[in-house]
Amino acid sequence: MTTAIRSAAPGDEALIHGFIRKLAEYEKLGHEVEATAGQIAEHLFGETPRVFCDIAEWDGAPVGFALWFYTFSTFQGRHGIWLEDLYVEPEQRGKGIGKALLANLARRCIAEGLGRFEWWVLDWNAPSIAFYKAQGAVMQEEWTVCRVSGAELERLAGTA
Repeated sequence: MTTAIRSAAPGDEALIHGFIRKLAEYEKLGHEVEATAGQIAEHLFGETPRVFCDIAEWDGAPVGFALWFYTFSTFQGRHGIWLEDLYVEPEQRGKGIGKALLANLARRCIAEGLGRFEWWVLDWNAPSIAFYKAQGAVMQEEWTVCRVSGAELERLAGTA
């Protein structure tokens, strides 16, 4: 039994969309998923993609994904990677697949001279927090996430 990581390709959008929906359900956020498979295809495989995706396969079958994009640190003066989503099918967990997805992105960071590899984890998600800490992640508890969306975004933009 082997794990392989490959870059997502056109035709994977329905698979990726399915993984996104499963992740959202696990996180109790299924009601927030607005993205369509078509939008996923457009943003991953369009003319100027700004988001990227790796697919994990176990014995040739897709079992997980990592969706990511580049960031920039003004303090370091270098780009980094932001991991937006990481998901492995529940029945495939414990086989090193999630670690393989993270390690693949860590290798990309090293190869490209990037300064950081970052992501969020929900504070109630103890299994994921333990997993990430086991991979060397340090929780940044002194930072608070800020978000503006919907009507508030329009109001801030002056378009409401």
